[in-house]
Amino acid sequence: MADQVLTAAAERHHELFDELVAEVAEYNPDVDRELLERAFVLASERHEGQQRRSGEDFILHPLGVAKILAELGRDDTTLAAALIHDVVEDTQATLEEIRAEFGEEVANLVEGVTKLTRIQFQSREQAQAENYRKMVMAMADDYRVILIKLADRLHNMRTIEYLGKQKQLQKARETLEVYAPLAHRLGIHTIKWELEDLAFQTLHPRKYTEIQAMVNQRRADRDQFVQNAGKLLNRELDKLGIPADISARAKHFYSIYEKMAKRGKEFNEIYDLTATARSGSSTPSGSQCTGASRTTSPCPSSTCTARSTRRSSVPRVSRSRSR
Repeated sequence: MADQVLTAAAERHHELFDELVAEVAEYNPDVDRELLERAFVLASERHEGQQRRSGEDFILHPLGVAKILAELGRDDTTLAAALIHDVVEDTQATLEEIRAEFGEEVANLVEGVTKLTRIQFQSREQAQAENYRKMVMAMADDYRVILIKLADRLHNMRTIEYLGKQKQLQKARETLEVYAPLAHRLGIHTIKWELEDLAFQTLHPRKYTEIQAMVNQRRADRDQFVQNAGKLLNRELDKLGIPADISARAKHFYSIYEKMAKRGKEFNEIYDLTATARSGSSTPSGSQCTGASRTTSPCPSSTCTARSTRRSSVPRVSRSRSR
């Protein structure tokens, strides 16, 4: 790649690309930098001149999507596909070009994401959230397609304020009804929680602000409770000879809102504002991966009071196909 002439956009944002590679190298010392840089350069070339609603260069979006996936410890192939996931949909690039440049595996991932983006329903009944979720699962031969799509939606939700109001509400409802449940089904709870909170903030900004303020008022007490609970659990597990890492998190805002709205609870009646989890050397049979990635990092929620253990793998998802 040293002899390749970079586009203006690639030059401007190459430092961000270097940061992405550095993050991947933390869990994968053998990262294929050449593959990722080819994908980054292609995306920069094809999206040259395109801007997001925020006015930023469009290349920042695929870089952001790849970063989310890197935080989940994903493989080089998934990251390369994430960097070019929009080029077929939004530029003149073709799948044949992608296949010739990057091979069958990357091309299939890009094709899968493109197909999901182009889903159109003929009636309102067909467009129900459950039908859409089923179609997504049926169309995705490789679960990594859904991972890229989830990361794509998460990055877009983080900048949703640049859309028109009606578009914001539509995307937020779709996120709650379709994408957050998909993240839950894959066991990627860190993405599920952030998607729900971002959608909740968009749909009910006043309620979101109220709950945020009430949670923050109790932050110091919650921090102390989490530390004490973690020590106690670790001590008891040690006595039983069970190796484990205890992690904890604050309940995310949408979870609190659901309890208040659906169960008619007042905030003071919700006592489980924190949750703890154990991660050991093995996962019980039949359980789902928590979707957190391979190193220790903070929960994306702004109210998180602890850190969670992340794993690098996400289990395959069984899918039923309509014949």
